[in-house]
Amino acid sequence: MSDKENGSTTDPINSGDDDINSISRIYTSGQNNEYVFIGRQKFLKDELFEAFGGTLQPGLAPAASHKFANPAPLGLSAFALTTFVLSLCNARAQGVTTPNVVVGLAMFYGGLVQLIAGIWEIALENTFGGTALCSFGGFWLSFGSIYIPWFGILQAYEGKDNRDLNNMLGFYLLGWAIFTFGLVLCTLKSTVMFFLLFFFLFITFLLLSIGEFTSKVGVTRAGGVFGIITAFIAWYNAYAGVSTRQNSYILAKAINLPTNERTLV
Repeated sequence: MSDKENGSTTDPINSGDDDINSISRIYTSGQNNEYVFIGRQKFLKDELFEAFGGTLQPGLAPAASHKFANPAPLGLSAFALTTFVLSLCNARAQGVTTPNVVVGLAMFYGGLVQLIAGIWEIALENTFGGTALCSFGGFWLSFGSIYIPWFGILQAYEGKDNRDLNNMLGFYLLGWAIFTFGLVLCTLKSTVMFFLLFFFLFITFLLLSIGEFTSKVGVTRAGGVFGIITAFIAWYNAYAGVSTRQNSYILAKAINLPTNERTLV
């Protein structure tokens, strides 16, 4: 009986096709498509992490071989809280305009803790998670340093045209917007909330950058509102990585975007 007659499909590793392009593709095989081929590696589908914000995995991935806990919720929580507080200031909540209180969060929670979580992700072989968390941990550390006199950043602009400072902050935020847009492109086949986290963050950076270039308070306030939404989405993804059937009655349901899964015929 042929493979086609018994319901199975061709094993891409052992096929004579040797199509070099198959190395970069994801295939399924077996009578019930229970096997997944990632490049030239074969896994049971149940053994793979689905694309999910709670693990900061943007696609199918085998479980990490290290005996470490999932650091993504820690990094996401650090990012969410720091973003929430600063965004309230940007949105002029309660008339607040001075963001210096966020410096402590930026240096120790959003910065240091998120950086540690990112390094942990790299140890777990999650390139995307490590890149995102380490980078945004570095963002918060760099942001906090702007308001610490020891670094002399704001003092360098004293007595000069304020446009210099505004333009430099605009360049700074624009660079982060460009970087975040690259991450957005890496989440197009993940889940809705995972994608929205980086998409809304991109919009936040872009609006804040435009606000600095144009000195329009309304644009900056809009960036603050988007930042608040981004913070809640980050908290949602963090909760998705922490909640289990063993500790909660309420679990986060993943809504998948179109995937990169490909079935052989």
